[in-house]
Amino acid sequence: MEDHPDTSNNNMKKIVLKTFFVIFGLYIVTLSLLYFNQEKMMFKPEKLDKNYAFKFEEPYNLTFEEFTIKSTDGILLNGLLFKVKNPKGLIFYLHGNGGSLRSFGKKGKTYVDLGYDVFILDYRGYGKSEGRIYNNEEQLYQDNQIVYELLLKQYKEEEIIVVGNFLGTGLATKLASENNPKQLILLAPYYNFPDVAQSTYWFVPQFLVKYKFYTNKYLKEVKMPVVIFHGDKDDLIYHGSSLKLKKYFKPGDRLFTLEGGGHSKIENTKGFKNEIERILAK
Repeated sequence: MEDHPDTSNNNMKKIVLKTFFVIFGLYIVTLSLLYFNQEKMMFKPEKLDKNYAFKFEEPYNLTFEEFTIKSTDGILLNGLLFKVKNPKGLIFYLHGNGGSLRSFGKKGKTYVDLGYDVFILDYRGYGKSEGRIYNNEEQLYQDNQIVYELLLKQYKEEEIIVVGNFLGTGLATKLASENNPKQLILLAPYYNFPDVAQSTYWFVPQFLVKYKFYTNKYLKEVKMPVVIFHGDKDDLIYHGSSLKLKKYFKPGDRLFTLEGGGHSKIENTKGFKNEIERILAK
């Protein structure tokens, strides 16, 4: 005896509904995992023992001083100041999202060789810095501002150049928008974090991204000259991010596209070295 057409249709509807709810349930679970694990996905700190002794020997041979700075909530932050004789000024370098000063400190050589002192801060939860990044980026903005104000006790503001790399680009732009350093240099910047999330996880609603890092909004408020470096083959922060940021440029701001350049080791490319030497020679 054959099934009645209405019975077959009802069975099909039940299968479709069941499939929909299973897929929807998996979607909600996936979004929940992404939301509650954002810190683990975005921030990849290397923790260092409090007694860890930094060394930057051959081929770096960097002379430095180590600093411990107390933030507004009592958290102790760790930073290194690389020194040269008769510096042209200071580079305040805000690093990327993975590692610690153990490796990031080596980036100081590029700028030390060009005659600048360099200060690099480990964000809270990175290296020997205490605490952790939790819930939003405001604590990072406050930490950077406190460090900046301490640096102003040793350096004139018109001698300070703020450099941001990947994660540090949004932080650097925010800092520059609220102060008056000599220049802002961004290496592989993102437009903002919701934009990065959408380019990677297109199915995630932007309102679920806790960390915004609105580079685009802060850039509109930056008064000093801006220089951006970005590889056109960057597979992490797409080159289009910098192209979109160009609409907020002032006359004289510049974007240098590094042809064939990827995301990592941007400062080791010939194109970057040639341009940064010319820029910092001024």
